[in-house]
Amino acid sequence: MTQSSPISAPSPRRCTRLVRIGQVAVGAGAPVVVQSMTNTDTADVLGTAMQVAELARAGSEMVRITVNNEEAARAVPHIRDRLLALNMDVPLVGDFHYNGHTLLSKHPACAEALAKLRINPGNVGAGSKRDPQFAAIVEIACKYDKPVRIGVNWGSLDQSVLARIMDENATRAEPRDAGAVMREALVVSALESAAKAEEYGLAGDRIILSAKVSSVQDLIAVYRDLAVRCDYPLHLGLTEAGMGSKGIVGSTAALAVLLQEGIGDTIRISLTPEPGGSRTQEVVVAQEILQTMGLRAFTPMVTACPGCGRTTSTFFQELASGIQNYVREQMPTWRDQYDGVENMTLAVMGCVVNGPGESKHANIGISLPGTGETPAAPVFVDGQKTVTLRGDNIAAEFKAIVDDYVATRYTRKAG
Repeated sequence: MTQSSPISAPSPRRCTRLVRIGQVAVGAGAPVVVQSMTNTDTADVLGTAMQVAELARAGSEMVRITVNNEEAARAVPHIRDRLLALNMDVPLVGDFHYNGHTLLSKHPACAEALAKLRINPGNVGAGSKRDPQFAAIVEIACKYDKPVRIGVNWGSLDQSVLARIMDENATRAEPRDAGAVMREALVVSALESAAKAEEYGLAGDRIILSAKVSSVQDLIAVYRDLAVRCDYPLHLGLTEAGMGSKGIVGSTAALAVLLQEGIGDTIRISLTPEPGGSRTQEVVVAQEILQTMGLRAFTPMVTACPGCGRTTSTFFQELASGIQNYVREQMPTWRDQYDGVENMTLAVMGCVVNGPGESKHANIGISLPGTGETPAAPVFVDGQKTVTLRGDNIAAEFKAIVDDYVATRYTRKAG
């Protein structure tokens, strides 16, 4: 059995432009790409390379790094070399603010080592410096054939654009509210910057746009407008989403709406990690958004019982957690060895009420006994009961069933 399709499938993406970033394709109907960003000091070559590798192993298909000073710019080629030594060719994206034109000009090896440049029109320079400094970055991108993400952010919006939109709004017969003016300024800044980049020689199929805010409703409105008014691939993300459940829920609420409408070609979940927490959580959340929506498959999904008064034992929780962690740990090996294993579905249920039925809907399901039920756990494989587990080794035996299913049901890759 496979994961069910969305009730209302996303409409075809309106973006027809395909941007290639290394081996990664963005736009023109390509699968939505997951990306992330390091939080190391980029000048720390080893630390940054190790975090990039960790994010890539977790499933990040592009990784952005901060390039904020000369030490960071000098480090970029060495970071790439360390990754290649680890057999990791994940595209590196350089994040530039304020001094990107200077760093890229002084350190051509940095420009050459990066797979993509990210620039913020609000931070390239003010007044008479803005256009020449923006042009300098675009010219370097053209010289080294690097795609560019023009990333507008409401925290650093180009004030000249905002002032112009405000002045225009003041002359309207029915002026729009401040929120609408800000959203229009974001869209205009992105579109005008893209037009300038093309004037300076950057091909249209080397441009990706983003316009990030931290309000869910504003993000949805901005990207709906942007999608109607351009044909560039769009990078989605709720900026400064926050920590824990707040950041996860906010990002999911915004991105799910847009993705369901066919808007968005690459995503990042901007979570604040818990102190000492892994940066990879943002990758996992991005993957789970896409997979639960039926847009992509990354790793076997585990359906689990939430528990109720019939399930006073914690064993089903422990087994669900253990199985979920197990399949994630095994997935890098399985992905290399078997085709399609990421589509496998598992169910760990806690009592007889929904346990057998839910278990039959998964590729492999187990229905554990609830309080007062017979201490036996039937296992269902592709809808058919195959065995009943008992005793203290249920977890190990269930994992063995999963391993056997993978080895016997999925085609082993050649070589």
